[in-house]
Amino acid sequence: MVRRISGATWVLLFAIVAALAVATPVAAQSNGSVQGTVKDDKGQPVEGAKVTIESTGTGRHFETKSNKKGEFIQIGLSSGTYTVGAEKDKLTAQPSPVQVRVGQATKLELVLGQATSVSREKAAALRKVFNEGVTLSQAGKHDEAISKFNEAIAANAACNECYNNIGYSYAQKKEWDQAEAAYKKSLELKADDAGAYGGLATVYNAQRKFDLAAEASAKATQFGAGAAGAGGSGGNADALFNQGVILWNGGKIPEAKKAFESAVAANPNHAEAHYQLGMALVNEGNLAAAATEFETYVKLAPEGTNAATAKSLLAQLKK
Repeated sequence: MVRRISGATWVLLFAIVAALAVATPVAAQSNGSVQGTVKDDKGQPVEGAKVTIESTGTGRHFETKSNKKGEFIQIGLSSGTYTVGAEKDKLTAQPSPVQVRVGQATKLELVLGQATSVSREKAAALRKVFNEGVTLSQAGKHDEAISKFNEAIAANAACNECYNNIGYSYAQKKEWDQAEAAYKKSLELKADDAGAYGGLATVYNAQRKFDLAAEASAKATQFGAGAAGAGGSGGNADALFNQGVILWNGGKIPEAKKAFESAVAANPNHAEAHYQLGMALVNEGNLAAAATEFETYVKLAPEGTNAATAKSLLAQLKK
C-alpha cells in the first residue's frame, strides 16, 4: 500500500529528481532496416529489381525485390556496415556502403545503369576506405577514422554516411561544432536521415541547447518511424524515450512525461522508459503510479543502471 510521504522523504525525492536534471539518451534496443527506391537513369521507378544487402563485417547476405513504386525494405538488420546494390535485366546500380543503426531506417536511392568495370573498381575502393574508417571509429581512433571518411568523400562527394560517421567521431571527441557541421552536411545530402538528426540531438543535448535538441530528436523520431513500423515497436520506443529525455533535460516535464508514456505504450518492456516515467510521476506528486513504474523497472532490469535508485525510492514509497 502506498503511504503518504513525510517532509523528509519529499526532500529525498526532490533531490533524486533534481540529480537527474541532465539525463542521457539510451542506445536503441532493436534491429534496424534498410529501405529505399530503385530507379532507372530517367528517374522512373523500377519494379522487380533484385536488391542485395550484404554485411561487410559478417558477410551475411540478404535479398529483396522492389515493388511497383520501385520501393524496397529489408528489416531485422544488426548495426554495422552494409553494401547495398540492385540489378535487373543486366543493368546494375553501383553498390553503396551504408551504416545501419538499430532502431532506425537507413534510406537510399539506387539508380540502374550499365555498370562498367571502372565504376565497379571505384565502388570497391570506396567500400574499402569506408569500412576502414568504421573499424578505426569502433576502435576509438577517431582522428584516423575522420581522415578515412574524408578520403571516401574525395572519391564520392555524395557519401552522406561518411559525413554521418565524421559527426559521430567528432562527437566522441567532444568537438561539438565540427560534429554539428558534419551532421548538417549529411542532412544537406539526405534530408530525411534519422541518424543525422539523432546525432544533432546528442550534440545539442551535451551543450545544454535543449530546445534545439528537442527539435532534432523529434525529426529523428519522425524519420526513424519506418524502421519501427517495419521491424517492431522497440525502435520507435527508443526514439520516443530519447525525445522524452531531451524534453526532461530542457525542463519540459509534462511533455517529457507524455513521451515516456508513449515509449512504454510502444514497448511495454522498455525498462528505462518505465523508470523515467516513474520519476516524472514523482515530480507531479502521483506517488502511487510512480511506485508501479519503479516496480516494473526493477522487474524488467533487476541489475539495471537505475535499479538501486528505484529500490530506494520504493522503500520510501511503500510500507
